[in-house]
Amino acid sequence: MQEQVQEVLNKLRPFLLRDGGDVELIDVDEDGVVLLRLMGACGNCPSSTITLKAGIERALMAEVPGVREIEQVF
Repeated sequence: MQEQVQEVLNKLRPFLLRDGGDVELIDVDEDGVVLLRLMGACGNCPSSTITLKAGIERALMAEVPGVREIEQVF
């Protein structure tokens, strides 16, 4: 599952880089919880929660079976 998650993140990465940010995959646990760290401009952006939940989480849940939730790691 971790490889599938990384593939989806690689598809989304250009959009984050365009705004001066990036995302790092920390872990995927056995319950389907994906731990991510937003970096650069995304790390302290007021819209980071929206980016995480409405953008990244939605894409991962749609494309990777078994992903249940996304959590941000600081």
